[in-house]
Amino acid sequence: MLVDDFHNADLGIGWEPTGSMELRYAQCFTIDSFEGGYRLACLKDGQRYLIVPEGAEVPSGLAADIMVIRQPVGDVYLVASDTMCLIDALDALDCVSVSGMERDDWYIDSAREAMDAGDIVYGGKYRAPDYELLLSRGVRLAIENTMINHTPEVREKLIELGIPVIVELSSYEAEPLARAEWVRFFGALLDKDDLALACFEEQVEQAASIDSAATGKTVAFFYLNSNGAPVVRRPGDYVTKMIEQAGGRSVFSDLGEASAGSSSVTLQMEQFYTLAKDADVIIYNSSIDDGVDSLDDLIEKNALLADFKAVASGEVWVTEQNMYQQMMASGGIIADFNRVLTGATGELTYLRQLG
Repeated sequence: MLVDDFHNADLGIGWEPTGSMELRYAQCFTIDSFEGGYRLACLKDGQRYLIVPEGAEVPSGLAADIMVIRQPVGDVYLVASDTMCLIDALDALDCVSVSGMERDDWYIDSAREAMDAGDIVYGGKYRAPDYELLLSRGVRLAIENTMINHTPEVREKLIELGIPVIVELSSYEAEPLARAEWVRFFGALLDKDDLALACFEEQVEQAASIDSAATGKTVAFFYLNSNGAPVVRRPGDYVTKMIEQAGGRSVFSDLGEASAGSSSVTLQMEQFYTLAKDADVIIYNSSIDDGVDSLDDLIEKNALLADFKAVASGEVWVTEQNMYQQMMASGGIIADFNRVLTGATGELTYLRQLG
């Protein structure tokens, strides 16, 4: 779907936009501006949100599909875990009062500290929120990820209780820096546009600073699920593109469009072995499976891995637990991938080598 297919700036009241946010990479949201500081956000899933500035009135006669979000935004029930880093980057963690994740599931220090202090409390997962707690905490906005689409009754109940629901769609973005550009969506929501743009530009500059010339090295990025089956990222996925932008090539890039309906693909071991055994570098996704601390741990999961070229050469790396909660560090993650591929691994933040 193209932006023009979901962008609809007609509020239904005759207002004309005075401008639109110029986005460099993001393809799943738009922001239009109107007189008086009103902003309209359109999302790829068809949802539209009118952001009403503090002290302003909600216009009468708005199109029925538009949900109203009043500024200042606060008392948020935050379920979309990858959004926390964006809000943190905007120095706006105080707008969150309820978390959809428990304290120990966060790998963002400020989020843990806020929960330790009681400023943010756990309010239940996306599929089973504690409605009484949300109401007692005065929650005025829920920010969900796309998992909420599996439980539409929860979304309906939140809206029925007077809690608007935003489903952020950063996971639908194909480009890594497009995901980081979602900080500008939240910048508009939180009235922090300038800071949001500066945060985004920092990631763009970090990604641009690396030598992205092809290294000629192939990469197998995967984990083994509880059944022992290898799970890899689909072709065109943002992780695959990060590897490419770092100068590598995913050994799974030719799986075909048939696998493009989800972010990951589960392979038969025979196919996985054929594709990955000669990869120059293995990056094991320990943010999904955290039970790998050494090469022996990895081989214990499946003895066939001992035959892999990267295992023999010691070119096996694992993601740190914080990688998937660091959308605002997309440039840094690409840089870490590049350092691994070029051998400049003195300072890594999101990867560590298995020995």
